[in-house]
Amino acid sequence: MTTERPLRVAVVGAGPAGTYASDILSKSDIDVSIDIIERLPAPFGLVRYGVAPDHPRIKQIIVALANVLGRGDIRLLANVNIGTDLSLDDMREHYDAVIFATGAFKDADLDIPGIDLDGSYGAADFVSWFDGHPDVARTWPLEAKEVAIFGVGNVALDVARILAKHPKDLAPTEIPANVMEILEKSPVTDVHVFGRRGPAQVKFSPLELRELGHVPDVDIVVYPETDYEFDEASMEIAENNKQQKQVVKTLTDYALREPGTASRRIHLHFMQSPHEVLGEDGKVTGVRVERTELQGDGTVKGTGEFIDYPVQAVYRAVGYYGTPIDGIPFNDRKGTINNEAGRVLDEDGNPVHGMYTTGWIKRGPVGLIGHTKSDAQETIRKIIEDADKLYEESSAGAEQRSPDNVLRLLQDRGVDVIQWADWEILNAHELALGEADGRERVKVVPRDEMTNISLGRD
Repeated sequence: MTTERPLRVAVVGAGPAGTYASDILSKSDIDVSIDIIERLPAPFGLVRYGVAPDHPRIKQIIVALANVLGRGDIRLLANVNIGTDLSLDDMREHYDAVIFATGAFKDADLDIPGIDLDGSYGAADFVSWFDGHPDVARTWPLEAKEVAIFGVGNVALDVARILAKHPKDLAPTEIPANVMEILEKSPVTDVHVFGRRGPAQVKFSPLELRELGHVPDVDIVVYPETDYEFDEASMEIAENNKQQKQVVKTLTDYALREPGTASRRIHLHFMQSPHEVLGEDGKVTGVRVERTELQGDGTVKGTGEFIDYPVQAVYRAVGYYGTPIDGIPFNDRKGTINNEAGRVLDEDGNPVHGMYTTGWIKRGPVGLIGHTKSDAQETIRKIIEDADKLYEESSAGAEQRSPDNVLRLLQDRGVDVIQWADWEILNAHELALGEADGRERVKVVPRDEMTNISLGRD
């Protein structure tokens, strides 16, 4: 394939999915020029804004992502919003192909009575708050002594741990100062985590579950007499699935512990399905759950027995949901962009020329970093297969597809584009604030304070 210019590709989203896709494409055999376009002023997506501050091990993924973005062959255009700063027509004009890697930040819905009462929250919103996401208010109403969390994945554990952990044990982390101030006033004593199936079906990772048992002055309470059930399918999982075997062992260890005397407790309830959020005067006063029973194949059904728990706040941690992009076909049921192996499909199932997707917005909010890499590889293979067609059907020449043009357009529209060198200045500012505060670092500077930081350019 002989061309007069590189294939111009935009990747929308600077989290792991977008960065891995850019890295893989940059190392392919085709000549490419890649821009990663990020809505927020900072890159790294959910690794930055979705990982609890007391999990620095996971946040080390940022180092690998920064190495890719800092190489110089991939251009970062942050603080640029697709739909307002750049339209879809703009993207088609300036790029031969666009990869949407916008992830999933919203909470999935939980359709039960009372879920909209005052005091009922989405776990993703809470995570964004304690991670200092610039779109989220800097305050949070932590007024409940007793809290319920619906969901048995790692997000539920993160929410439970941050709520129950004493602030002094979070002080050495990168948790924002405004979050620390509010956590210090929290009256919480008991956090209840509810799962509708049994211990063998929970989605906790073994490491995160074990970590929960080492939080100072927090007891982990499991109820083996009522909640600890296994059917034939559960026993097979517990015996043959290495990860679930470790999870069941850890839960069993918790169940066998003598009652503790800690000032705070995390209660892990199984075989209890959320039925209703109870309220009075518009505010949460409790939750009603239905006891379930296993059916032999790992599934459960309701028993008609209901239990009420007094709580003053509820968090739903039942999954994430993607955000639609105007003009891009979207699957409302899955919360993903319509696609086949990364090629965006229209309503009739035909590929949309030059449009691709990867990551959670492609496959749904499941899988770990390894899945994200393999996902990106699949999408990039499709772009490579389509490369000739992308060139042939492009009416633009080398001058029109010049990387300078899109940057000039954004500047003419008054968009304060943050490139990698600018981000390094912002990051250095954060590190300096963190050192001044006696901690490793702090979170991204709020948008309204960014104007006070010199980015070293006119």
